[in-house]
Amino acid sequence: MKVLIVGSGGREHAIAWKVAQSPKVDKIYCAPGNAGIEEYAECVKIGAMEFDALATFAKEKEIDLTVVGMDDPLVGGIVDAFEAQGLRVFGPRKNAAILEGSKAFSKDLMKKYHIPTASYENFTDAQAALAYLETAKFPIVLKADGLALGKGVLICNTLEEAQDGVREIMTDKKFGSAGNCMVIEEFMTGREVSVLSYVDGKTIKPMTSAQDHKRAGDGDTGLNTGGMGTFSPSPFYTKEIDEFCQKNIYQPTVDAMAAEGREFKGIIFFGLMLTPEGPKVLEYNARFGDPEAQVVLPRMKTDIVDVFEACIDGTLDQIDLEFEDNAAVCVVLASDGYPVSYRKGYLIEGLDTFRDKDGYYVFHAGTAKGENGIVTNGGRVLGVTATGSDLKDARKNAYEAVKWVNFENKYYRNDIGKAIDEA
Repeated sequence: MKVLIVGSGGREHAIAWKVAQSPKVDKIYCAPGNAGIEEYAECVKIGAMEFDALATFAKEKEIDLTVVGMDDPLVGGIVDAFEAQGLRVFGPRKNAAILEGSKAFSKDLMKKYHIPTASYENFTDAQAALAYLETAKFPIVLKADGLALGKGVLICNTLEEAQDGVREIMTDKKFGSAGNCMVIEEFMTGREVSVLSYVDGKTIKPMTSAQDHKRAGDGDTGLNTGGMGTFSPSPFYTKEIDEFCQKNIYQPTVDAMAAEGREFKGIIFFGLMLTPEGPKVLEYNARFGDPEAQVVLPRMKTDIVDVFEACIDGTLDQIDLEFEDNAAVCVVLASDGYPVSYRKGYLIEGLDTFRDKDGYYVFHAGTAKGENGIVTNGGRVLGVTATGSDLKDARKNAYEAVKWVNFENKYYRNDIGKAIDEA
């Protein structure tokens, strides 16, 4: 079969790598792709938001399955556009992708269906938000309602910080239209855990757990980013926590979406906080996480194409979803200055080292082909991933592999997975 993957980052590289392992697949295309994805797929210069051009391409090439990796096209309705053309596509429709597209919607859904989450209020008026903050308890969390590349969340320790945050999100529109509505949420404490899951509208099958590191600097300092690294599984996600989440969070979310007439097929990413009162939902995403996909997919044993098709066909209950009994750690190599400002176009050396190394992977996030080889082309450049018998072994392997790759202004965190030592 022929598969088209929509997207251009490390997540899509990981998906392409996994899809290429399926004996069912003869040909992979990726739009627009990147320099690393070209190892597995033919990259085509069509943007992820060019729905008509993508659908036309899928028809011309007789694509059997399209997999949408990115949030923007899902929230924008790419699945609806493809289905209208009679094309087979993996991902939620627009009315279901709102689970990620609007934080206000998802908070209201959780409140209505008694899914554990932080207490909150939604605001569309900046003055009303500022007035609310006068009586609020600090620290407090401000969230831009819409998509903001994982950066539209501000943790404010004082009233002054929160007032500045309201102006940043709602008045100055730092995150564009994502800030037309804002959620003000109670600050929760505890361990963060990410659990990705496959959903076919009624059945949900969680994948192995992971934990992301969002802040730019060591010790969780600096600005929020799209993710500086991750590890899987989380040692803090116990069997008891899994059972609680299955009963009170995972299945209730799928059932709630169905009850609202928003049948969800695709990936639901549960961002969880393990609070002293029990697990609560921090956020939902409607697709694979990045870089969570880079540690979860290397551990997945089941043919991913079989799972995609089962989600589309509503037969996920017939799939035996299996993962390796090992661990994985991903360290993101970024351009120094990310996420604010950074330079591109630097030659990357050492990528070939990964070719014959079992259990070591390098997933391209922001790369391009240059005159003399592959060059940097983004803030997050590469995701260096390694597996191991346990988390400490995987972490040691990942940081060993980080040294194999070099480019000018290379930057990375030195403490990805350090929490493992506290488990």
